[in-house]
Amino acid sequence: MLTKATFSKTRERGFLDGQFLIAMPGMADTNFARTVVYICAHSSDGAMGFVLNRPQTLTFPDLLRHLNIVEDGEIIRLPPMVREFQIQTGGPVETGRGFVLHSDDYMSESSIPVSDDICLTATLDIVRAISSGDGPQRAMMMLGYAGWASGQLEAEIAGNGWLTCPAAEDMIFDRDCAAKYDRALATLGVTPAMLSMEAGHA
Repeated sequence: MLTKATFSKTRERGFLDGQFLIAMPGMADTNFARTVVYICAHSSDGAMGFVLNRPQTLTFPDLLRHLNIVEDGEIIRLPPMVREFQIQTGGPVETGRGFVLHSDDYMSESSIPVSDDICLTATLDIVRAISSGDGPQRAMMMLGYAGWASGQLEAEIAGNGWLTCPAAEDMIFDRDCAAKYDRALATLGVTPAMLSMEAGHA
């Protein structure tokens, strides 16, 4: 369960806070094959983050209807940027729960700072704000998240499951999901063809 304590400034912070994980070609877990994951919290207790390049088939208008925030007849009047707001599969944990990563120009009582510029909100207030055009300037909605128990992620990295690199805010909110994997690798100066299951991690 994610709480404010997960992101507390007084908690022990791990070396993977604010990093991207880039799945290696040998990734056996189909939930993470060819994924880029943004790590929001890492400590000796474990880690959590969000997959950034798995778009959902569920549309934002469908979600608004499901939550009874708008009626069917109101969908056509939504601004294009609201109708086209992208929803991602954030990971295999709590897949029925929604989370919004967003710029810090929007804050509510339930918003949690993840970094100096990025916050996380998991309540309906931000969904309503986005639907009315009053939401953050930059945002990405996730259903579910990725979580690792104590020492699990470190073991996966040591076992050549992931490459790591500093997170790029532009890539977090970029809608071009199909290109994110190759672009994340490019920040390390590599391409998928250069990787092998035997290579070490960056």
